[in-house]
Amino acid sequence: MFKNNWFIACAFLIPVILTTGCSDKDVPDAENEEEIITKVQLIFSPAEGAPVVVTALDPDGDGPEDIAPSGPVVLAKGTEYELFIKLENTISNEDITEEVEAEGDEHLFFFGFSEGIFNSPAGNGNVDSRADVVNYLDKDVNNLPVGLITAWITGEAGSGTFRVMLKHQPGIKSTTSESTDGESDVDITWTLNIQD
Repeated sequence: MFKNNWFIACAFLIPVILTTGCSDKDVPDAENEEEIITKVQLIFSPAEGAPVVVTALDPDGDGPEDIAPSGPVVLAKGTEYELFIKLENTISNEDITEEVEAEGDEHLFFFGFSEGIFNSPAGNGNVDSRADVVNYLDKDVNNLPVGLITAWITGEAGSGTFRVMLKHQPGIKSTTSESTDGESDVDITWTLNIQD
């Protein structure tokens, strides 16, 4: 009889020991998830004159619709611009720009554009190669670029494309991290027209 009671007690005690043996510190931290961005604004600000503002919208957030530009970027030829990027989650009324700025050491914008559309930076951007020059004007706490603010000088009149890609690179952002590293928070391509 005593043997049977001992086995029954063990049968109840083992699950209790197993479930209480793990503390909260044994549970892995939640992953740093990508931001939900439903509105992206590009604000090309010249030294003189009104800024050029274009928007891309994703009204359903994580739903099946992709974020899409509302129209082309139209810039003047031979003109210097500072580009400011504004990010929002309009579903939950969040300013994601502030979040990306605060977590700059985990975020990096890459840019791709048609060859010859800009005099500076020249080339076709750094989406295909991080070594290609982009004129970043902002930096994170590790002195690495972020890309919320950049500088551009347009070339001659013509048309092409302008791609903006925001990569989320927690723990892997470095001087050599590429556009293939990490997850994409944003990847949008606008038509870009340079006019006389």
